[in-house]
Formats: sequence, C-alpha cells, structure tokens
Amino acid sequence: MTRFIPFLFVVLWSSGFIGARLGLPYAEPATFLLLRMVANIAVFLLLVVILRSRIPTGKAMAHCMVAGLLIHGFYLGGTYIAIGLGMPAGLCSLLVGLQPIVTAVVMFGCAGERMRASQWIGLVIGFIGINLVLQGNMAWHQDGSREAAYLFTFLALVGITFGTLYQKKFCQGIDMVGSAVWQYSAAALLFLPVALTTETMVVNWTPTFVFALSWLVLVLSVVAILLLLYMVKHGESSNVASTFYLVPPMTAFQAWLIFGESFDELGAVGFILAAVAVFLVTRKPKLIKSDAYSTSAKSAS
Repeated sequence: MTRFIPFLFVVLWSSGFIGARLGLPYAEPATFLLLRMVANIAVFLLLVVILRSRIPTGKAMAHCMVAGLLIHGFYLGGTYIAIGLGMPAGLCSLLVGLQPIVTAVVMFGCAGERMRASQWIGLVIGFIGINLVLQGNMAWHQDGSREAAYLFTFLALVGITFGTLYQKKFCQGIDMVGSAVWQYSAAALLFLPVALTTETMVVNWTPTFVFALSWLVLVLSVVAILLLLYMVKHGESSNVASTFYLVPPMTAFQAWLIFGESFDELGAVGFILAAVAVFLVTRKPKLIKSDAYSTSAKSAS
C-alpha cells in the first residue's frame, strides 16, 4: 500500500484548491485564511505534544517564520484572492503548479546549475501548454478583475517558489511538525491586519463552510503533511516530486466533478502539455551503468 502514498498525497493536495473554492463564498480570503491558520496552530501544538516534537527557537524560529510567510502567506493568500476574484480552481492550480519549472529557471540563473536538454524541452512545452489553456474557453465562476486575479496568482507563484528554496537552504534538520507552528503563526500575523483593514471579517457559518474549513485544516494541513513526513522518513519523497505534475489535471478534474468547471479541447491539450513539462523538468536522469559501476568501485576501494 505504501506505493500509493505519493499519489494519495497529490490527490489530497489538489483538493486544497477545491476547499478554497468551496469556502470563499462564505468568508473573505484573508478572514478565511486567518481562521485556517489559527486552527492549524492549535492542531499542530497538539501534534507537538503527541509526537514529542521540538518547537524551534532562535534563528531556526526566524527562518521558519520567513518560510511560512512566503509559503503559507503569499502562496495561499495569492491563490485564495485569485479564486475569490473568479479564477477557476483548475486554472489557478495550473499556473502555480509551474513552480518546479520556475524553480529550475531560478537555480539556472542564480546558482549556475546547468539545465539538461529535457528540461529545456520541458520549458518550451510548458510555455505552449499555458498559452493553449489561456486561449481556450475556460469559464470563470464570477465576473471579477481578471488582471488582478492573474497578478495575485503570480504573487502566489513567487511565494511558493522562493519559499521552498528558502526552506531548503535554511530549514534543513529542523523538526517539521514543530516548524509548522511558527510557519502558520507567521502567516496568521500577515492575514490578521489584512483582514482587519480591508475586509468585513463576517463569516457565514454554513455547513458547507464548516466542512471546507475542517477539510483544509484536518485533511490538508494534517493528513497531507503527515503523509509527506512519512514519505521523507521512508525515502519516498522523490516519488512526490515525480508525481507532482498530476496536481493541475487532478484539480481540474475535481473542479469539473464538483463545480462543473469546464474547458474546451484546446484547454485540455494545454493541461496535458503543462503536466508533461513539469514532469520533464523535475525528472531525475537515470544513472548510466558505467557511472554506477565506477561509483561502486570507488566506494569499494
């Protein structure tokens, strides 16, 4: 059964966009996210006690808060506002799902890493796929400012890209459950003033909203994270990277199933090309037998 865990993780992660789309009619974005962050903090404090995890202090705490501000603050804030402005959940997932491609470009430009031929091909295919989706007939679920929605989606993409790079560099070796407390706290500190100054903070506590909030907190922030911890512990994290290209089409399928979000043939081809692009960019090259033999020989010597 463990082989299905990466796929289950992707399915659950994809549903985060659906949960946002489900709950936003009943609460404004920053208010919705503030409630989610507060609930996350409470749940993860409980997990810290149960799992006997350590909450980071000092510089480690500061690094966790910066990562949380980027990943949960900018990324979730940008996607929620974009969806609240009428952007289809599938399209939002597709655009922010380009994060592995943007990360590869950033690493190529800043860290001097060389991109393989397959990665260059992936970049071209991804560009074509996005253009096909944008040119296709994908219905927005309400009339809003599309330019603003795209702007906030770009902010989300920047947040998740640099947030993951920052976490990889400065948060290595930090307890993930304990660090989550500070990450969610940093995001809550961002959403609180935004909600107080720009929103009414009125929440319509319907069964649908309660379900959406509960799903996002318990299933996304707890179950999905614990699955990730399990995969990292058992050496399955590479499977997550290789299957993450399924997130946008999985989100589009869920949005079609639940909300009736539809796209034409042009958009369908674009989703497929974008998935192929992310796969090509994130796929690790296979070790050539001669290299593997020489490596093992050196180890033996």
